[in-house]
Amino acid sequence: MAVTQIKAMIVEDSRLARNELKRLLSSHASIDIVAEAENATVALNKLTRQDDPIQVELLFLDIDMPGQNGFELLEQLDSVPMVIFTTAFQEFAIKAFEYNTLDYLLKPINPKRLTQAIGKIEKQHVHDIKAAQGYNSSSILTDDRQIFIKDAEDHHLVRIADIRLFESCGNYTQVFFKEYHPLTLKALTKIEARLDQNHFFRANRQQIINLRFIKQVDPWFNGQLQVTLSDNTLIQISRRHASRFKQAFSL
Repeated sequence: MAVTQIKAMIVEDSRLARNELKRLLSSHASIDIVAEAENATVALNKLTRQDDPIQVELLFLDIDMPGQNGFELLEQLDSVPMVIFTTAFQEFAIKAFEYNTLDYLLKPINPKRLTQAIGKIEKQHVHDIKAAQGYNSSSILTDDRQIFIKDAEDHHLVRIADIRLFESCGNYTQVFFKEYHPLTLKALTKIEARLDQNHFFRANRQQIINLRFIKQVDPWFNGQLQVTLSDNTLIQISRRHASRFKQAFSL
């Protein structure tokens, strides 16, 4: 599949740095700079405004900016696009990769390193297009879409495919991936509406499971089923949902 143009935004407080990055990107036909922002607040307004928000697939994101920093911008986005962090400070590198960023470029940006980063973006973009076929990518959270979750002092940028379980906690939802289980402010019903129903299944009133993490299925009481996930978590599929589950997995 040929790489289509990737809509990108540059978020950088230095006008000179923005212009230099645009100059470097001019030789990369796959990158279409559709917006710029001089700080995180302006970027957030452009990305989330109710009247005609800017749709981007990639952020070239400075970290250390006046007011809110780049990490704080990501915290406020419901759906995070691909990210290449750009910064003059090496000490941000470890934290940047905690956000599952695709690359991290130190200023002044080396053209060869930029080319490597663009290569990663192009591969990810092709993967996203394939994953999103048949879905409205603005509403359905496909496998390689990333969501941002803040957990006390920790920050997670996690792929939908890596989440094994969503569990309702009142008006909040606990999200289980790897060894983590932070809370998000989204209600379970709102999350369910955006999940790919081919991969996620509503087991009961409180839990949605990722079907790919199922290790074992056993009969349970009163027509229910008990599912064992890959981390040995036990989930009961209610009788009302059990017939639909059996139908989905029958030949």
